[in-house]
Amino acid sequence: MHPSDEEIPPLLLCCDLDRTLIPNGSPPESPEARPRFRQLCSHPAVHLAMVTGRHLDLIHEAITHWQLPTPNFIIGDVGTSIYTFSEGAWQPWTHWATEIGPDWGGMTHGDIAEELADIPAITLQPAAQQGVFKVSYQVGLDADREALETELQRRLWGIGVNARLIWSMDELANTRLLDILPNSASKLHAVEFLGQQYSYPMERTVFAGDSGNDLEVLGSHIHAILVANAHAEVREEALRLAIASDLPDALYIAKGGFLGMNGHYAAGVLEGLAHYLPETAGWMGLGH
Repeated sequence: MHPSDEEIPPLLLCCDLDRTLIPNGSPPESPEARPRFRQLCSHPAVHLAMVTGRHLDLIHEAITHWQLPTPNFIIGDVGTSIYTFSEGAWQPWTHWATEIGPDWGGMTHGDIAEELADIPAITLQPAAQQGVFKVSYQVGLDADREALETELQRRLWGIGVNARLIWSMDELANTRLLDILPNSASKLHAVEFLGQQYSYPMERTVFAGDSGNDLEVLGSHIHAILVANAHAEVREEALRLAIASDLPDALYIAKGGFLGMNGHYAAGVLEGLAHYLPETAGWMGLGH
């Protein structure tokens, strides 16, 4: 006998958006990947959290444009905001802001942007990419990353800001991206916080990502999936972190071939989820 849907304990599936669920990188997407992903997320045991650098409006836009399932939770702005849907709207978790806010010592987004305005190597991203606890920059490929980090931290400490610097790459624009966040704000801390609030067991919590700002989760104790379209340097660093933490079994790198798909984007998410929780393979539209 198979347990009824009501008897299956819920699982928390946390997915990055750009180049993980959204096929907006250069490798091709398997055409059946997103339909199978939607089928999976229609199962009552699957609780989806979208974990992304985007803010709420851009997340809504992506869900509609790319025909993604509506999530149960949104972790936005690179882990600096958490939302649940209540009373007909997405509501921010004020207790998460209370958790991470003290790191900025009362300074605001505007205070930080003003303090760093004269550094020529960094350029503020458009307003749509900014957040209450997230100051986002473009950085030229020729900038000295180590020297820049030293200068940024020196200035931030000077105004009482305890910050985390998160690097990633915009491959379409061929530029580096830098997010300045409260030190305690991260995708990893946000996923852990969400899991604790709802008592999701660790063995039924899975994260999927592709880029530099996912590395902390990819190298952590949380069961993680690196989709096959990730850049080689991200793959190498994720493996290095997992091995250094003595957690190689907590990282799965999608290879392709699962259900005849190529392992890129949502296909890689499905492949990795079936690796960790084999019963989910039957929820992905097999036989449909």
